[in-house]
Amino acid sequence: MPGATELPESSESFDSFESFDGTVIGCRRTGSGPPVVMLHGSGGGLHSWQPVAERLADRFELWLPARRGYAPSGPGPSAKRFADEVGDLRALIDRIGGPVHLAGMSYGATVALHAAAARLPLRSLVLWEPPLYAAGEKLLPVLSRYEQLTAQRDRRRADRLLAEEVARIPAALLDSMDAGEPTEPTEPTGNEPADAPGWRGDLEAMAADTADVRRWSAVTTPTFLMRGADTWQPMPKTLDHLATTLPHVTLATFPAQTHFAPSAIPEEIASAIADFLLRS
Repeated sequence: MPGATELPESSESFDSFESFDGTVIGCRRTGSGPPVVMLHGSGGGLHSWQPVAERLADRFELWLPARRGYAPSGPGPSAKRFADEVGDLRALIDRIGGPVHLAGMSYGATVALHAAAARLPLRSLVLWEPPLYAAGEKLLPVLSRYEQLTAQRDRRRADRLLAEEVARIPAALLDSMDAGEPTEPTEPTGNEPADAPGWRGDLEAMAADTADVRRWSAVTTPTFLMRGADTWQPMPKTLDHLATTLPHVTLATFPAQTHFAPSAIPEEIASAIADFLLRS
């Protein structure tokens, strides 16, 4: 790929490459073994999978890209669609040079499903709670309001909007998370939040998508679907539907955990992923 350089074997390094439309994608590589690409969720970045990745690097070669819109990757030339994320993945897999295991967290898990449906060369899928319910034109007002709030540098209300309308986090939990947070915007004058381009692009892609779970019945890639037992609705209902739709799926539920389990119990998540990948 344009801009690519050779990476030393079995080392940790950071590199960037040009995707299909010229967008620069930054990627960290660490570990040694079968290649695994790990996609972060909305509002994440190169750090999102870190607690899990550091417990897998002794057995797998991990590729952790920053999805388009999230620094240090570029935002792309136009409104984002899931096809753009798939194109970025295709470019990365071409760079790796063969089939990969693909792991996705939250929105990144939805990207992984799109990649499998597009028949990218995948050995397996690992999905942590894809928010498939968050799709369609109903998100257009959320996108518009988010753009207004970030233009006003009102990070607090922008985050609350996303948590309520996209992640669907219960109000009581949000109130407890908000306790003690500053009430004034904290971004430097004239700047929007650093992750705003990424969130904006994710909302664009979700708004242009559909919530129809039945389409994933065509995904024949062996899939490991993970969930937290205490994650709030409508995620559990959505994942139940997905689990009965995917032809080759293994479902794992983590007791007393929510959507944030990859950060809360990384050792358990990494162990479960490793067991599945080594069997795939």
